[in-house]
Amino acid sequence: MFTKFFKVSIYPLLLICSALVLQSCFHVVKKTTDESVKSVRYPSDVIPFMNEWSILLGDGTKTNEVVNFEKNDFFYVSKDSKTNWVVYKTPNSGITSRTSHNTRTELGQLKHWVPETGGKLTGTLKVMHVSTSGDARVAASYSVVVGQIHSDEGHENEPLKIFYKKFPGHKKGSVFWNYEINTEGDNSKRWDYSTAVWGNDMSVVGPSTTVFPEEPKEGIELGEEFSYEINVYKGIMYLTFTSKGHKTVKFTKNLLKSDFSSRSNIPQQILTLYAPIGRDGIERENAYAGELQYFKQGAYNQTNGKSPEENIVWNTGSETYGGDIAKQYANGCYTEVWFREASVGLGTIPKY
Repeated sequence: MFTKFFKVSIYPLLLICSALVLQSCFHVVKKTTDESVKSVRYPSDVIPFMNEWSILLGDGTKTNEVVNFEKNDFFYVSKDSKTNWVVYKTPNSGITSRTSHNTRTELGQLKHWVPETGGKLTGTLKVMHVSTSGDARVAASYSVVVGQIHSDEGHENEPLKIFYKKFPGHKKGSVFWNYEINTEGDNSKRWDYSTAVWGNDMSVVGPSTTVFPEEPKEGIELGEEFSYEINVYKGIMYLTFTSKGHKTVKFTKNLLKSDFSSRSNIPQQILTLYAPIGRDGIERENAYAGELQYFKQGAYNQTNGKSPEENIVWNTGSETYGGDIAKQYANGCYTEVWFREASVGLGTIPKY
């Protein structure tokens, strides 16, 4: 009798339990799916430090509210086979900042600091595209800046810009960094000294408008991942560059004392590149000491439609299609950079 009662009574109970389990599983799966979709909607969901920044886009959009912010064709999330990336994309011609003729979709750090206090910025990225139009004689052609330190006082110069550059038809491009002098006196005499990381420095150019130099043997390809660390500690800038399959490269640069405070210290690279356009100044002896700085990160397009004959270093003569952004994107006249990791904070005691 007990056995019969047990068999009859347990069936409804089993059905109820099964239903509850299925319902619970459904809610777990649905919740997980909803959270997964939500977690990759905005760039701030991929790299959660966006509350530390403002942003300027290549169409002139500017905002200090970068958390839960995106804009199609400029700043958004893309996913490859396994990883979510923050995409920074900008045309050769658009609306840019008051201190530059070049467009950018680029973060600007809200917190400012002096070299003596320091700061640290890291990024892991891959450059997906650089402009395919330009003048091969111009040092800035076919390049993009993916990280920088920018001064917010004095001449508002840039003690650091990290570049990627690749000539059309080449498989590999170059990563290099530039130091812009904090000019003594007339800032129209300013110049950048360029140092190669992988491949060539900025000074390697073509002999004519459409003839390119030899492809770098140790360069970085489009779509190939690399990382940088900028660590400013007690006035010294420590740079570290890493990439799988490439030698890790490190540099140090004093931001408190100039290496270029006399004419005898001007490097040959500068005499070759900049002296012909009248930019052969010297730097103040204390360089960037005591001057407010901030980090920038993203895609700062170095190509523009200005005439190379007026400035053979920075005016790339790139195609702009009258500023039509859609046409520029359709014809390769833009730059696109993907970041999967980045951080910003205080400078730290260097490991080297």
